[in-house]
Amino acid sequence: MRVIITARCKSGKYAPFIQEQVEALEKKGIQCQYFGIHKRGISGYLSHLKGLFKAIDSFRPDIIHAHYGLSGLLANLQRRVPVVTTYHGSDINDKRLLRASKWAIRFSSFNIFVSQNNIDLAKPKGKFMLIPCGINLEDYPIIEKKGARRLMGLKPDGRYILFAGAFDNKVKNAPLAQKAIEHLSGVELLELKGYSRAQVAILMQAVDTFLMTSLSEGSPQVIKEAMACGCPIVSVDVGDVKDLIEGIEGCYISERTPEAIASCLTKAIEYGKRTDARNTIVRKGLTNDNVSDRIINVYNSLV
Repeated sequence: MRVIITARCKSGKYAPFIQEQVEALEKKGIQCQYFGIHKRGISGYLSHLKGLFKAIDSFRPDIIHAHYGLSGLLANLQRRVPVVTTYHGSDINDKRLLRASKWAIRFSSFNIFVSQNNIDLAKPKGKFMLIPCGINLEDYPIIEKKGARRLMGLKPDGRYILFAGAFDNKVKNAPLAQKAIEHLSGVELLELKGYSRAQVAILMQAVDTFLMTSLSEGSPQVIKEAMACGCPIVSVDVGDVKDLIEGIEGCYISERTPEAIASCLTKAIEYGKRTDARNTIVRKGLTNDNVSDRIINVYNSLV
């Protein structure tokens, strides 16, 4: 089977979770070719239509798999090849983008949502399914906490909380996290910015807990990464995080107040060991190997 993958391409790179999903599909015999979107905004996306027709004529795909609503809108401006569109959250949570996404939902042959919350917001009709993006557990080898701290240059006796993104990313809501930290003493809030994927895997095993205070999310990969590393997690109820970590010792869902978050952080730090969340990823089928099987079943239903 031949599939064109249509997605935003920044500086020649695609989102890691898309690349990893494509790699898993290719391992199972799906021939994939990327068609990158290099311009922003609705008009920017739609300006790639001529190039998409050329890619279709050259590659002759059985399916076009678009990632994000605007890519789905572009892909559906041709009607020769069935379109599968995956919505990752920002395209549903943003009211402006939701309007464009609803057109993609209407015309796509099949729609994939990464969280139930996004399904509830989009209210799709026709063929759709909940399939969160997966991760590769082999990318997160388990190492000793002391060794992880040494590799990342952290103090052996320090107390560290890793924030779920860059402080200047407004959606991640760093001010709420910083206000929560003011209620704790002797802790340091680390910004998740400027690290390689390999360094993130080490950092998540070096800190005491991971913190998410986002205003909106879909199915955040960074939570699954923290789970794979056995890092205790504190998060507000956003995206599908509650479904992901519910029932896991050392992981907590907090109300959106500095005091409540500080209380949960104290519990997570005092937990003091790795969680069993890595096994939860396997049990819930959130590895790329499992996710790729489900996506191939969708492809087969359309071809």
